[in-house]
Amino acid sequence: MTILITGAAGFIGSATSQALLDRGEQVIGVDNLNDYYSVALKEARLAALARATGFSFHRLDIAERGALAALIERHGAIDRVIHLAAQAGVRYSLVNPHAYISSNINGHLEVLEACRRLPRLKHLVFASSSSVYGGNEKLPFSIEDPVDTPRSLYAATKKADELMGYCYAHLHRLPMTALRFFTVYGPWGRPDMAAWIFTDAILAGRPIRVFNRGAMRRDFTYIDDIVAGVLAALDRPPTDDGAPPYRVYNLGNHRAEELMRFIALLEAALGKKAAIELAPMEPGDVPATYADISKTTRDLGFTPTTPIDIGLPRFVAWYRDYHRI
Repeated sequence: MTILITGAAGFIGSATSQALLDRGEQVIGVDNLNDYYSVALKEARLAALARATGFSFHRLDIAERGALAALIERHGAIDRVIHLAAQAGVRYSLVNPHAYISSNINGHLEVLEACRRLPRLKHLVFASSSSVYGGNEKLPFSIEDPVDTPRSLYAATKKADELMGYCYAHLHRLPMTALRFFTVYGPWGRPDMAAWIFTDAILAGRPIRVFNRGAMRRDFTYIDDIVAGVLAALDRPPTDDGAPPYRVYNLGNHRAEELMRFIALLEAALGKKAAIELAPMEPGDVPATYADISKTTRDLGFTPTTPIDIGLPRFVAWYRDYHRI
C-alpha cells in the first residue's frame, strides 16, 4: 500500500518521506512549492528523494478545492496519510494572515474531506505545533493543559486544525493523530528558523537579533528524533472503541534550552563569535517552550536521543556542505 505525504518538499516532510522510502514504503508526495522561503532548497530536497525508488511527486496546492481529492481518486491504494503541509512561522502570520487561513484552515479541510473518501484509510497523522500552548505559564507543556490562549494567528490555526480533526474522527470515524512539534532543527532545515538565521549571519559577519534580550528557552528537537516520532505514531493508529479514534501527542526533546547556550554552541561549531543585538520580545512570541513527552514515550516508545550539543554541529556541517563554504 501507499502513503500520501503533504508538504513533501518541506523540512519535516522530505525527511519523513526519506525515512519511509528507506524502509521500503511507496510514497506519494505533494507540495505547492510556494516561495515563503527558497524554492531552490525545496527542489534540492525533492531531487534527493527522486533518487529513491517508490517515490512520486505532484505539485499541488492542498487549499485548492477538490484538487487533493481528485489526486487521491487516481491512487486508490493509499491507506495512510501524513499531513505536514502548512503555512509555518509565528512572525510571518503578522504580515500575511490570509496565507494561514488558506493553507492551515482551508487546506486542512481539503485533507480531511479527501481522507474520509479513502475506503482503506488506516490512519491520518497531521502536524500541529507547540505554539498552541500560547500563554500557558506552567512548564513543561502537557497535552492535558488547556490551549485556549493563542499568542499568534499561526497558533490559532493549529488549534483549529486539532478541533477540526477531532470532529472528523467523531463524525466519520477517521483514525487520526495530531502531533505537536517543538522547534525542529537539523540538516535541510528551514531558513526562517534560528539555527539557519544565526549561522548565516555569524558566517557573514552580521549581527544576530536575540529577542526578549536573550531570556528565551526553547525545546529544540532534532529532525531525526521528530521523524522517529512521526513514524512511531503512524504505525500505531488509535482504535475505534466507541470514543472518537483521535489522539494528540507532544514531539519534543524534553529539554528547555537557554537560547544563549544555543548560540554559544553554534559559535563553537562555526569557530566564530556572534555579534549580538539584544531586542525586546516580538509580538506573538513566547519566552519558553518545554515538552512533557511522558505520554508519547508510554504510547509510542518515543525517546529523543539528540541533544543540541550533537545536533547543532551536525547542522553546521550540513550547512557548510550545502553552501560549499
